[in-house]
Formats: sequence, C-alpha cells, structure tokens
Amino acid sequence: MAVSDAVPQFSKAKSGDGRDVSLTNLSAFSSGPGIKSGFEIAAIIAVAVILIGGAEVALRLFKVPLYIMPPPSAIATALFTEFPLILPHLGYTLVELGGGFAIGACIGLILAALITQFPFAEKIIAPYILLLVTTPMLALVPLLILRFGFGYTPRIIAVALAAGPMVMINAATGFRRVDNAKIALARSYGASTLQIFWKIRAPMALPMILVGLMIGAIFGLLTAVGAEMVGGGFGLGNRLTTYSSMIQMPQFFAVVLVLSILGILIYVLFFLIGKKWASWEA
Repeated sequence: MAVSDAVPQFSKAKSGDGRDVSLTNLSAFSSGPGIKSGFEIAAIIAVAVILIGGAEVALRLFKVPLYIMPPPSAIATALFTEFPLILPHLGYTLVELGGGFAIGACIGLILAALITQFPFAEKIIAPYILLLVTTPMLALVPLLILRFGFGYTPRIIAVALAAGPMVMINAATGFRRVDNAKIALARSYGASTLQIFWKIRAPMALPMILVGLMIGAIFGLLTAVGAEMVGGGFGLGNRLTTYSSMIQMPQFFAVVLVLSILGILIYVLFFLIGKKWASWEA
C-alpha cells in the first residue's frame, strides 16, 4: 500500500467563536466591546438615578409603610449605621463561601477531568451528580446541623455540595469542546494522553472552567446564606432572619444590598480573570 506524502489539511474553525452571549460563554463577555465612551457611562448612571429616584418618590408619595418596603434613602441610612454590626457577619459568610467553594471546585475539576478521560467513569458518576444538581442543598442543611452542629462545618459542606456539580458540569463541557484535529495532530507527534490534556484540553477549556467557577461561587453564596437562615447565630443569613423577625426592613434590605454587591463582585472577579487569561477564545 502506497503511503501518501501529502500534508493533512485540518479545519481552521475554532472550537467556539465567542459570538453567543450567554452564561455559558465567558469569552463572549471578555471579548465584547465593553464600556468605553463617557456617553455610555452617563447613560448607566442616569438609568440608576431614575430607578432609585423614582422608587424614592413613589414610595413616599403613596406613603408605603417602612415595614412593607422602605425607600432607598432609608436603606442607605441603615446600611451606613448598621454596617459595623453587619461587617463581622459578612466575614463569617465569606469564610463559609471560601472554604466550601474551594473544596467543591477542586472536587468538581477532578471529577470533570476523570469523566472526560474515562467514559466508563462518567456512567458511574453521572447519576450522582444529577442527583446533587436536582436536590436543593438547603433541604440537607438540617440533617447536616444535626450531625455536625451549628458551626462552620455543615455550612461549608452545603456550599461544597452546591458549587461542586456546577464546576464539574461546565468544566467537563469545556474539556470536550476541543478541536479533534488538534488532538489528532498531537497524537501524530507522539503526545501522550496526559500531555494532550494539559497542553490542549485544559487551556481550551479555560473559558468554560471560569464560567463553572463563577456559577459555582454564586450558587455557593446562595446556599451559604440559606444555611445561615436555617440555623446558627452568625452570618448574613442570620442577620436577614433577625431583622425580618423584628420587622426592621431598612436593615433587612441593607443586608440584601450587601449580598447583591457581593454577587456582583464575584461576577466581576471572574470576568476580569477571563478577560486576562481566556480572551483568546474569541
């Protein structure tokens, strides 16, 4: 059989062109036009002023009681006056989120690598991951509290169980979204499976890994707050329960505002990481 000396032609199509804007494509955000002009910044500020000012005027005009919906000025005042009391609880929540997220993300990345390299492992692990994804972690918090008490341990476990599957699913998707031509070329040069994984699969999966980490962190934050509301005497979730039970709604919404800002910071963090390390995907 004659052996052809022709150089094989591989497709030049990228594994993802970064044009679809969704939560599953961080590169779309990191490669977008961004906010560059002063007009766009002014428009964003103007919309915020209109929304906040309109809410302030409407709530005061219709004399809505504070225990139903406080105006933005009352929320801002409560945030300023209560922040020294809220700050320690913010620290507790961050400890739970950081510990649980680190554990869940590490396990999720390891499982993602395992199931993409060994298809048989996916058949065994997938049903349990599906079970974790579809089971609300807050339902397990009382059981975890009975076993581990009211400290950090049950909350960190709950956060890990919430964040891990999100990281695993997105990372596994990224590991699979690799141009087969690149893998074939690497194998033709004698690259091992481990070399292909670290040199091709992992770098090209980085955008999806960052998306999984971002979603896992947000899910972990929600789970941590919910676990604090279920039981325990510290954390932002505990502050929500305390303020709502005392009908201190300005303070309640001040804590909600802190949680919203924390969630935005999580998104911005992974956005900046993706812009620096995964912008090439677009």
